[in-house]
Parts: sequence; C-alpha cells; structure tokens
Amino acid sequence: MPPFIPLLSIGGAIIFGLILGYYLRYLHALGKQASLEISLREKELKAEEKAIKIIEKAEAKADELEKEAKQNYKNKEEEAKQKSDRLDKREELLDNRQIDLDSKTENVRHKIDEVKELKAALDVRNAEITTKLEEIAGLTKEEAYEKVVSEMEKQYSEDLSLRIQKLNLQSDEQYEEKAKNLLLTAIHRVGNNLPSNIMTSSIEIPSEDIKGKIIGKEGRNVRTFERITGVDVLVDETPGYIVLSSFDPIRREIARVALENLIKDGRIQPAKIEEAVDEARKEVAKMVQKMGEKAVFDAGVTGLAPELITILGRLHFRTSYGQNVLWHSVEMAHIAGIIAEEVGADVEVAKAGALLHDIGKTVSHEVQGTHVEIGIRILQKYGVDEAVILAMRAHHEEYPYETPESIIVQVADSISGSRPGARRDSIENYIKRLTELEAIATDLTGVEKAFAIAAGREIRVLVNPEALNDLETHEIARTIADNIEHKLRYPGEIKVHVIRETRVISYAR
Repeated sequence: MPPFIPLLSIGGAIIFGLILGYYLRYLHALGKQASLEISLREKELKAEEKAIKIIEKAEAKADELEKEAKQNYKNKEEEAKQKSDRLDKREELLDNRQIDLDSKTENVRHKIDEVKELKAALDVRNAEITTKLEEIAGLTKEEAYEKVVSEMEKQYSEDLSLRIQKLNLQSDEQYEEKAKNLLLTAIHRVGNNLPSNIMTSSIEIPSEDIKGKIIGKEGRNVRTFERITGVDVLVDETPGYIVLSSFDPIRREIARVALENLIKDGRIQPAKIEEAVDEARKEVAKMVQKMGEKAVFDAGVTGLAPELITILGRLHFRTSYGQNVLWHSVEMAHIAGIIAEEVGADVEVAKAGALLHDIGKTVSHEVQGTHVEIGIRILQKYGVDEAVILAMRAHHEEYPYETPESIIVQVADSISGSRPGARRDSIENYIKRLTELEAIATDLTGVEKAFAIAAGREIRVLVNPEALNDLETHEIARTIADNIEHKLRYPGEIKVHVIRETRVISYAR
C-alpha cells in the first residue's frame, strides 16, 4: 500500500470533521437565534399588555379628573353668579344713594344761594344804618370805636389792672407751689450727692533731676513725648509742676498717666516713653469703660450697647464751667427720673435722655456740627429708641419739645447746671452777663433804673410812674422777658420784677 494513502484518508477525515463541525455549529446558532426571537416576542407581548393596562388606567383617571373639573367649573359658575347678583344689588343701592345725595346737594346749594342773598341784603342794610348813625353822631365808625375804647380803657384801667393782678396771683400761687415742691424734692435728693470735679493737667515733679530727665538731652525726651501723645508739655510754666496742654481730654489724660508712671519708674528715654504711653492708653481705655459702666449703673439706665457705654465714659474727662460732664449727666438722670415719676411721664425714657444728652461732646472737636446733632447721629447708629432721641435733642432748644420727656430733660439740665456750687464762672463773664441783663431793661422807654440781683437770676426794674400806667407796666415786663429770652443765653430762668411806685409828699405847717 502506497504511503500517501493513509495520509489522504487522514486528511479527508480532518476535512470532513471540520465541515461537520461547522455545520453543527451553524445548526446550533440557528436554534439559538430562534429561541432569542421567541423570547423577544414574549417580552413584546407583555409590554403591549402592560401599555394597554396603563392606557386604561390613564383613561379612567382622565374621566375622573374631567368629572371633577366639570363639577368645580359648575361650582365656580354658581359662585360667580351669586357674586354678580350681589354686585348688581349693591350697584342698585349705590345708584339710589347717589340720587338721594344729588337731591340733598341741590337743596343745600339752593339754601346757600338764599343765605348769600340774605347776607348781601343785610350788608346793604347795615351800611345804610351805619351811614345814618355817622350822620347823626357826626363821627365816623373808626372815630366812634376809638372814642369808646378810650373811654372804657380810662374808666376801667384800674379795675382791669387789679383783676389781672388777682388772676396772676391766684394762678401763680397754685402753680408755683406745685413747681416748688417738685423741684425742691428733686434738688434735695440729688443736689449734694455729686460734687463738681475739676479736671487737672498739672503734674508735680519731685526734683529738678526728674525735670531734667523729662526734658532729656537737647529736649529729645520731651519732643518724643509730645509727638507720641499729641499734647503740649509746658515745663517752666509753673514752678514745681509740669503742665500738659491739649484740647482733647483723652489725650491729656493718657499723657498724664504716662508721665506719672515715667516719673515713678525714673527711666525716661524715647523707647521707655513709647512703652509708657502704650500702657497708659490701655489703662485709660479701661478707665473709660469702667466710668461708662459706673455711670449707667448709677443712673439706672439699661439696654445700651457696650460701644455706646464706652463713648459715654469719655465724658468723664470733659468739664463744663468746672462741672464734670459725665456726673452732671448722671445727676440729670436722677432729677429727670424724679420729675417724670411725679408728673406721670415715662421714667425710663426721661432718665436715658438725660444721661445721653451730652454724648455728642465726646467727639464734638472731631466731627462737624453741634454736639446735639452729633449726639443724635451717635444714638441712631447704636439703635437707641427714638423716644430717647426726641427727649435728649431739645435740651438746648435747638429742636422743638415733641414729648413731655424732652421738657423734663431740659428742666433737669437747668437744675443741675444752675444749682449752687455746680459750676464755676470767671468774674469777667459774670459781670458781663449782669451788665447785658441790665442794659436790656434800661434801653426801653419809661425805665429809670434796673438792678440785676440774685446772681443774675432776677432783675428789678424801676419805671417812671408818670410815663407808664399799670397796664403799660405789665406790657413792659413781658417785653423785657421776651428780649432776655432772645438775646441772652442762661441756665434756668430769670425773674423780671417791674416796680411802678407813686410817692406823694405833702407838708403841714
């Protein structure tokens, strides 16, 4: 057997096996594809059934919604119809009322025309009567009026004067008694509790050696101190003392504390000066906060912002005529609270308005405007109640009195500033004020002499009895009081006392 025959049979078997395998694989793929198509068809049928169910449910829901919408629409139509009926009735009622109103208006117009005609006829008749009376009397209407007034004034001037005096005495006695009791109570309770504090900027130096250290080599230390603190140092102004000069009281206090600490330490040089000033700033800041809190506590005022309390504490370093402004404000708060309680006003608002009335003075040299305007802006910034702002802003009469508390704050300011021992004033200003007060009275016709007494709280005016009668005396007293109010600035009130005296002298021989 030739050798290639087995090889051929093996090759044929291999080829046959490949063909058979490929065919079997093909049959398997066809079977798998048919199975897949059947599965897909089943899924498609299930999806169609599900879609049909969803559509049926949606149709049922739509029918239900449609019925509901029709019912709502029907209800709305009924409501609209009812509203329309009511509007029609109202419109009919308004039409009827308008017809009645037009009728009444027309009647009023007719009556007005009738009244005008009657008035015109009455004016004509009065003119005729007046003309006839003038012809009979031989006087015009104005001349007759002046003559009657003159006769009546001459006849009843003394009676009127006595009546006016009696009424004045009755009213004055009643109101002055109440006012005196009220003010005396307020002054008695707080008048001597808070003495006026005089702030000083003078520092005693123990020896000339310390003085030399403060000045330093070629004035180096004192120049450094002035540059850092912003105050002027007057070394040779007063023997044994160093005077610190500055318009800013906080700077002056920082400089005072720093210089005292430097004198105690004894080591005075530029670096030490800077350190001492920094420590003094911290110490004064704590003092300002402490003084603000103490003032608020003493005055019994609550609800203020911490920043506002700190600003209030800066008033401790300001004075007005020798009176410490912070404790003047505390004193005012006590007085305002007493008065408010007596007259039935808001005690808390009155006390807060009095305590904060001078808050603008803390930055008045740094910000443009009066201290009242600055104070209003500060209080508005920190959300203070509008009633408190209205109470504090009228204490110098820059704004009108809009609330009872605003009048109480102004009265408390006058009491605290004018009570004995509260403030200091120079003799020159005192004499000038008295001279101006007397000049206002003596400039008027009929005044012979004027004397300012009781430290300018009262002025007594002597008038010529031949030049002025009793009624004119009352008028001149009011005129002097008005002129004082418009021309002078003063705390409290000034009593104007006009004296008209007739002396008759006769001799028996």
